[in-house]
Amino acid sequence: MTRTIAFLHTAQSNADLFESAARDLPLVRSHLVRDDLLARAVDAGFLTLEIREETRALLSGQAEDADIVLVTCSTLGPAADDLGDPCIKRVDRALAEAAVAAGKPVKALCTVPSTLGPTSDLFEDVSAGTGVAVDVKLIDGAWAHFERGDTQAYFEAIAEAADRLASGNVTIALAQASMAPAASLCRKATPLTSVNTALAQL
Repeated sequence: MTRTIAFLHTAQSNADLFESAARDLPLVRSHLVRDDLLARAVDAGFLTLEIREETRALLSGQAEDADIVLVTCSTLGPAADDLGDPCIKRVDRALAEAAVAAGKPVKALCTVPSTLGPTSDLFEDVSAGTGVAVDVKLIDGAWAHFERGDTQAYFEAIAEAADRLASGNVTIALAQASMAPAASLCRKATPLTSVNTALAQL
């Protein structure tokens, strides 16, 4: 049975990324891109109540016509949790679960300051009671490359940061979907990405 999935993105590049990654899965896909939501959160420095409420309304609307709804922006992830609907998912929860399940200390990397809070809260929630230590870090300066459209420099900055932290004793997680292509540039270890873990869970 083919299921339908509706994605809520805050960048066209994420829509392209998920469309490519899900191409061979038995999913009928639709994509909604609302880059203004992330832009406003970045300006505010955090996920405001107004943006959170607007995101919840969008996700609920998408759920009317889809079996699964996936918000692919980590900054907006808490809005999916608010709804308490198992069919409405945040892209980074599967990532956090996979990283913690590995049983080693986790280094979760972000590039957008507005994502730090939601990502830290998520990883702390998932790791609670497991004994797994989690450290969420911001890669300074990387997001500026993305905003300028220099994705190659963006991915290189992420890979460099991941390689600095990599060892056999830690699990590296790239917390934002936009970071996923950087995994192929890493030399010391292949980090977990939310794109692969979310689609594998589906």
